[in-house]
Amino acid sequence: MLVSLLKRFGLKLSLNDPRWGKNPEGDHKAQEGRRPGEGPPDLDQMWRDFNARLNRLFGSRGNNGGDAGGPYRGEGRGAGITASVIGFIVLLIWLASGAFIVQEGQVGVVTTFGRLSHTTGAGFNWRWPAPIQAHETVNISQVRTAEVGYRDNVRNKQAAEALMLTDDENIIDIQFAVQYTLKDPVAWVFNNRDQDTTVRQVAETAIREVVGRNKMDFVLYEGREKVALDVQNMIQQIVDRYKLGALVTNVTMQNVQPPEQVQSAFDDAVKAGQDRARARNEGEAYANDVIPRARGAAFRLLQDAEAYRSMVVENATGNASRFNQVVTEYAKAPGVTRDRMYIDTMQQIFSTTSKVMVDAKSGSNLLYLPLDKLIAQVAANDAAVGSARSGPVQTPQEQAASPSQEAMQTIEQVRQRDSRTRDTSRDRESR
Repeated sequence: MLVSLLKRFGLKLSLNDPRWGKNPEGDHKAQEGRRPGEGPPDLDQMWRDFNARLNRLFGSRGNNGGDAGGPYRGEGRGAGITASVIGFIVLLIWLASGAFIVQEGQVGVVTTFGRLSHTTGAGFNWRWPAPIQAHETVNISQVRTAEVGYRDNVRNKQAAEALMLTDDENIIDIQFAVQYTLKDPVAWVFNNRDQDTTVRQVAETAIREVVGRNKMDFVLYEGREKVALDVQNMIQQIVDRYKLGALVTNVTMQNVQPPEQVQSAFDDAVKAGQDRARARNEGEAYANDVIPRARGAAFRLLQDAEAYRSMVVENATGNASRFNQVVTEYAKAPGVTRDRMYIDTMQQIFSTTSKVMVDAKSGSNLLYLPLDKLIAQVAANDAAVGSARSGPVQTPQEQAASPSQEAMQTIEQVRQRDSRTRDTSRDRESR
């Protein structure tokens, strides 16, 4: 491109020409008195030739006594055109240096003489080259991490940051990480200096304040999530107050434990607390098992007592009512009432005792009549007869429930005798 421009302006340069840039007369004079193959000219001669070229370029008179408008006027004009072309090329390069590319998820912040000019989005952009304008690319999609209490690895502990004092005056060792993104790249670039260190210091300040308001056991066990949430909220408040342009997304507790110097003693205390909690839970489980049973037994006894009382009261009430009814009927018919009472009483007695009939008035030898044994004997005989006939075998309960005809006749005779006895006693009472 440069060679074509020079040809367009009428300049013909040949880099392969061994005489390019040399004065033929000067070279001839320099070669006078020198035999071929003796080597290059000396440095003094080369310096004098260079000074002569500069004088001809700026129009001054050379050592040969010629004037500026002499035979070197065309060469000075060509040198001026060459300088113009070179200057134009330098200008193009300078303007091209203002082009820059912003990747996706980034924002370009352009400043003019150090003052904010504008912001650019992703893609190809151009600004005035330095020293007029400058730009800085800010990644707003990157999730940045500020580590407190360690660096890169939890084993690389920073004791000055990790050790903190709780509300109950205990020392605790905390290592956590804060993740954040940028929501305002202009504020991130201009409002503060050394932004990452500022976020780390803000996180350390927030965690010390939150831990200082809580007990050691709360921070170690049940309150870790709450502590992390409180720290995140406090960091965001401080960052907004400082106008950092950052958005805190998460606070992760990496390690929360007592100091290493008292770790063994703390483990023993924790084990003792666990044993106490286990014994308490066992006692509560035993109490939860025994107390409901005792309450159920007491309630059952109370219900039984209430039922017994109700039964006794109702029975007494029923007996009293029946007695009143008997008294009323007795006043109407005393004999009939007495017989009815006698029959009911004997029926109640005979239903629960063995029945033996004895005739005490007659002088007969048949004074003993075991009715129960007779009924059982008759039932056994019937069972034997039924088995001999290959009939259905009856159980003893069925045999007792279905007495034979002979047993029924015997019972009927006893009843008739009993009725005659009652009639005799009734005649005696009437007389």
